[in-house]
Amino acid sequence: MMIHPQFDPVALSLGPIQVHWYGVMYLLAFATAYGLAWYRSSQRAGWNSEMVSDLVFFGALGVILGGRIGYVLFYQFGEFLQNPAYLFKVWEGGMSFHGGFIGVGLAMCYFAHKYKKPIFAVLDFIVPCVPTGLLFGRIGNYINGELWGRVSDGGYNWLTYFPQAANTDLSLIQSNPALQALMLEVNGHYLLPRHPSQLYEAFAEGLLLFIILWLYSAKPRPRMAVTALFLLGYGISRFTIEFFRQPDADQGFILLGWMTKGQILTAPMILLGIFMFIYAYRRNIYDWGKYAGGNV
Repeated sequence: MMIHPQFDPVALSLGPIQVHWYGVMYLLAFATAYGLAWYRSSQRAGWNSEMVSDLVFFGALGVILGGRIGYVLFYQFGEFLQNPAYLFKVWEGGMSFHGGFIGVGLAMCYFAHKYKKPIFAVLDFIVPCVPTGLLFGRIGNYINGELWGRVSDGGYNWLTYFPQAANTDLSLIQSNPALQALMLEVNGHYLLPRHPSQLYEAFAEGLLLFIILWLYSAKPRPRMAVTALFLLGYGISRFTIEFFRQPDADQGFILLGWMTKGQILTAPMILLGIFMFIYAYRRNIYDWGKYAGGNV
């Protein structure tokens, strides 16, 4: 089993300027999305580099604004009611995928209106580029030692001791002395082996979902089908991996004694994805390929 190396959150210091790893991950995410979208535009009629630049710019705004607002509303609403200025304390961290997803959706609606394109034609074009951003984001979570997984006694080689979880681990050991058999002392702290759930998510929501979406969208598909597959793929991955991820300390299990906030927010995505997938193939409208502009 491994001990998290506790990376310095600052990737680069240039005098008073500090570049954090999480910022590097965001930069890589947006740069990769731009490169992939630019390549896709060269394979699709009706798309050009100017559109791609606007698409990624609006998407980036949607991710940042929606992610922050979503985090505050979904996870820290009580704090927001007590101190509305908390919304702007971005230096304290806190971003929500579901908020970012809504933000990107609104940004894509604006883009579709500006360029007079069907909204799902826009979403089908861009969603295969999204999982790479999730990949980099989860790697950033791992580097920062945040959003760690649940304690496990499985003895898997990849289980990880997170010094950042020392206080939580100590509380668990005190409430359940049987866990002492699993603990490891590291620099005076007693740590428990945990799933590196950030890396699980990086693989499932990032790399694997990207491969599936990229291959699936390489051929003409009915409008809305690619977006539906993204909702299904992300929803199933996130819902499943939540069973290995430590619930947020201020949230815990909030439904049925086992469902987390992430699962509650993700379940509707799965249901919506199923509905949209069926609806897309029943309508059978294509935006590119030999059937573009009509039904098969």
